[in-house]
Amino acid sequence: MINFNSEEIETEYHDVIIIGSGIAGVYTALEIPEEFDVAIVTKETIDISNSVLAQGGIAVSLDKEDSPELHFKDTIVAGAGLCDEESVWVLVKEAASNIECICKYGVNFDKKGDDLALTREGAHSKNRIIHAGDTTGKEVCDKLIAEVKTRKNVVIKERVFAIDLITENNECKGILVYDEDTSAFKLYLSNFVICATGGFGQIYTNTTNPEVATGDGISLAYRAGAELMDMEFIQFHPTVLYHPENKTFLISEAVRGEGAMLLNNKGQRFMPDYHELRELAPRDIVSRAIFAEMTKTDSTNVYLDISFKDKEYLENRFPNILKTCLSYGIDITKDTIPVSPAEHYCMGGIRTDVFGRTNIKGFYSCGEAACTGIHGANRLASNSLLEGLVFGHKISDLVKEELNDKDRRTVRLSMNYSVLRKKVQLDKKEIRNKVQEIMTKYVGIIRDEKGLLHASNLINGYYETISNMEYSTIEDFELHNIVLLSKLVVESALERKESRGAHFRSDYSKTDDQNWQKNIIVKK
Repeated sequence: MINFNSEEIETEYHDVIIIGSGIAGVYTALEIPEEFDVAIVTKETIDISNSVLAQGGIAVSLDKEDSPELHFKDTIVAGAGLCDEESVWVLVKEAASNIECICKYGVNFDKKGDDLALTREGAHSKNRIIHAGDTTGKEVCDKLIAEVKTRKNVVIKERVFAIDLITENNECKGILVYDEDTSAFKLYLSNFVICATGGFGQIYTNTTNPEVATGDGISLAYRAGAELMDMEFIQFHPTVLYHPENKTFLISEAVRGEGAMLLNNKGQRFMPDYHELRELAPRDIVSRAIFAEMTKTDSTNVYLDISFKDKEYLENRFPNILKTCLSYGIDITKDTIPVSPAEHYCMGGIRTDVFGRTNIKGFYSCGEAACTGIHGANRLASNSLLEGLVFGHKISDLVKEELNDKDRRTVRLSMNYSVLRKKVQLDKKEIRNKVQEIMTKYVGIIRDEKGLLHASNLINGYYETISNMEYSTIEDFELHNIVLLSKLVVESALERKESRGAHFRSDYSKTDDQNWQKNIIVKK
């Protein structure tokens, strides 16, 4: 890959290094005391992340008829028996204080009178979703990014790609990066590295995730010996725009929360046939119901109808969805919206405790890149942005406790890094597309052993092909990460011989608590 001596390569030291610039990474940086020197490393510009695209909102129990206990119960039910109860309690009990904190940073949520406006989404028993129109993620990220840019102790490293974690005796020493602007490899050294790189939706053909979601942080963690957990659980969002020019635009669950109905291509409402909560059933159930209806009627999509709502109301509540759909000739005040499921969220990731600690000393993770066990087998709607806030704050508490003066600026590192790799003529774009197609076809909403084994054979072949090639561009590193994570998802999906939450196998269609109410943990 590369050949260098650590004494010859450009090196920087920071008290804390945060990889990723979504809500989890930026909020963590803001919560770290200003006496510490913090670097945020992001492979694009700081405003590009999965968090920015989040539409629906953030779940928090604020209503007098609601409580953290009810939020806990709904999260546990959606997680299908695999949630870590300690993590969920932390999430629901510390939600309100973190929301209060980001409001102080200037985040403007929609209000009803003097109170924050609350709506409902799938599998929630109460109205508890706070929102900023239908661009909640952008509003939160914009305000947090604006605030972090004022912090003198925070440096933002844009267009810098984190390649690998540097460890010695299972202790984190920093990261190896590639600076795209200078075309140079560099070492960023620190005893405290936080991975907040988000998920890996780009292992699928159709995903609501941005192009940067290639699982770089989870991959570098795995290569360094970190434990990963729940990799088989991939959430497919039920309602993503299905249009020849756009199959990645999310139609927020909040639309169904406001009463929208799902119709098949015959104009018939079908969710009452599948679940008592109808359109507001857990996401895995709605996605499978849509898949079943599409199969039954031999169609590529179903339809979402909210045209019965007042036009002025829709313009105020869902301005971005209305505007985007109009650009494709769909007027949601009059027309039904063609939708189908697409990959949306990864429940699995780097295994951590409630303070973001991994099995590697000095290496932490939060947000979608982490797996605290909150989501179990299926994430409850609008718990994702909340997770980034709550557990980012928990990590910042650890910085205050653990990173005292005697630990700072004492990273010692001496290494030689040399790997003999070959220059291979490959169509890397074709390999990436093929892997995405394989994952979509065989490791999607419905799986079985025959398809998973076929996928495993094909992906292992691609993994062998690229393992010894010379990596010289960011695209090369991303390709490796996509193939690696696809391999791990398939292996975990093969191992779990049952159906649970977002993992549905037609050959093991029942949930088997006796044998499988446990997590699958993978480690290099």
